[in-house]
Amino acid sequence: MKLAVVGGGSTYTPELVDGIAGRRSTLDVDEIVLIDPDAYRVETVGGFSQRLLDHAGHPARVRTTANLEEGVEGASAVLIQLRVGGQKARASDETFPHACGCVGQETTGAGGLAKALRTVPVVLDIAERVREVAGDDTWIVNFTNPVGIVTRALLQEGHRAVGLCNVAINLQRKFAKLLGASTGDVRLVHTGLNHLSWERGVLVDGVDRLPELLEKHAEFLGEEVTAPVEWMRRMNAVPSYYLKYYYSHDAQVAKQLTERPRAEVVSDVEEELLKIYLDPEQVTKPDSLEKRGGAYYSEAAVQLVHALTAGGPAEEHVVNVRNDGTFSFLPDDAVIEVSSTVDSSGARAIPQQKVEPRFAGLIAAVTAYEHLALEAAVKGGRDRVADALLAHPLIGQYTKADQLADSLVSINRDFLPWARG
Repeated sequence: MKLAVVGGGSTYTPELVDGIAGRRSTLDVDEIVLIDPDAYRVETVGGFSQRLLDHAGHPARVRTTANLEEGVEGASAVLIQLRVGGQKARASDETFPHACGCVGQETTGAGGLAKALRTVPVVLDIAERVREVAGDDTWIVNFTNPVGIVTRALLQEGHRAVGLCNVAINLQRKFAKLLGASTGDVRLVHTGLNHLSWERGVLVDGVDRLPELLEKHAEFLGEEVTAPVEWMRRMNAVPSYYLKYYYSHDAQVAKQLTERPRAEVVSDVEEELLKIYLDPEQVTKPDSLEKRGGAYYSEAAVQLVHALTAGGPAEEHVVNVRNDGTFSFLPDDAVIEVSSTVDSSGARAIPQQKVEPRFAGLIAAVTAYEHLALEAAVKGGRDRVADALLAHPLIGQYTKADQLADSLVSINRDFLPWARG
């Protein structure tokens, strides 16, 4: 089995390779091709990745290339993990919204839209080239943010794609530890969209243990996801970490104005990691990789690829899939993030109990924004950008939407062909 990673020069990649090395018996990967135009990064990451596999006694070989077509030919699955514009663009996403008193974040709000506009056309071009070379049956696993919008773009163009995020598996692991349960025995009632989700149930042997978690461990969980204990108990839900940008927006903006942008922190971490990866004596995953973020990314990705390619019985994973009636208040072609059954035929959302209005309202509003964001990313146009921003719950005002649209287009002009004319 051949696995191709587009954006393979990412410092995340050894996390994925380490996961593959640990699942030799269930994911029979013979070849891993890391595809990236940055020769220094991909060769550095590739060399370290091979040492990880060799040290673990895994027979797979790592190959690097800048040529997409060469890299994906014959692949059973292609993972896409891009950051168009790099950390410099991310730093802009995290700061330019502050001029309007809005949160600066790379996956939601105005910063998230900027990233979507830069990213969607690039990913769609890559996916079409993958289809031409590797064929219609090749699975695309999208880890590129904003995952929901990018995955929706892929599915609308008929690609065999599933979106993946590490939020759910991270919470699953925390819940299992708190409950003293095996991680494989913990099932989540994960409800919402990418980076807009709630855990409305934590099932162990069919019994919902969420009330117990909120009774005994609410303080710890509240610190983990930045949510008030009394709110979680009243709503009987644990929100994702990203909901703090909605539920405590003003406090998050104030905090951002006093802190160093995350992009700068990550840039320093990446420089440190690349130096470590260059050390020929380094044969195990460094502890400092945890600073990069993406906890349990390797487990989530490897498990999902196995489910999609192994030809075995369906497995349950939290992924980004078409709604197709799961949430009655959303269109079928919306992309939602929920527990799903996954096998070689694809991913299908598991039916859920009715979503309470306190959650459904925000889900519907952000889905409407994502529809408009995708239109802006595919068709271009400053007014489409402004319309998407006006629809976003974190913005929602004429003046702010117009000002942010003008700033976004100006700052990202080099990445938006329609804006350069």
